[in-house]
Amino acid sequence: MQEKAIDPTQARRRGRWKLFAVLLVCAAPMIASYLTYYVIKPSGRTNYGTLIDPRERPIPPMASTTLAGEPRRLEDLAGKWLMVKVGGADCAQACQKQLHAMRQWRLMQGKNMDRIQRVWLLTDAGAPDAAALRQVEGVDVLDGVQVLRADAATVQQWLPAEAGSGAADHIYLIDPLGNLMMRFPKEPEPRRVYQDIAKLLKASAIG
Repeated sequence: MQEKAIDPTQARRRGRWKLFAVLLVCAAPMIASYLTYYVIKPSGRTNYGTLIDPRERPIPPMASTTLAGEPRRLEDLAGKWLMVKVGGADCAQACQKQLHAMRQWRLMQGKNMDRIQRVWLLTDAGAPDAAALRQVEGVDVLDGVQVLRADAATVQQWLPAEAGSGAADHIYLIDPLGNLMMRFPKEPEPRRVYQDIAKLLKASAIG
């Protein structure tokens, strides 16, 4: 009996469906995490920070550099949760308080702390005085912080601020997909910020 010839078109179509099924299985945790946080909003869920629709605020194209002048993009840090502050290099008391709080919120996450990267976007040409900042708590508060110099106008346009305040007054949270998703208020309640971040890390299957 002569074997039935295999239709190349059907074979390619079956191959594409199999590839699609494999990709869907691999992406399922990420899709579920996205739906849980950004689409499904149970009435009983509360958050302290202001949620921002991530579809409207991805990291914008912007040229940024390290303090040494080497090109480095904020997008290159995607894959982790980014805790971001912005402002000039002249870091006065409010700025130092933000850096200290970011450090503490990350440490408070325990085993999940490595899922968070702290970022300071410098919006001027100055250089931070690390020695002065070290006096805040007797340690180098810049340890582990990615300091990037970025265009002030681009940063201000991207990061929404509360009425009567500016981006430098807030701490922002970017998801591992590179989307801005939460803004914490000026002079926040530390415990409530920690709880928001802990809930995000617990619910998320990414980052």
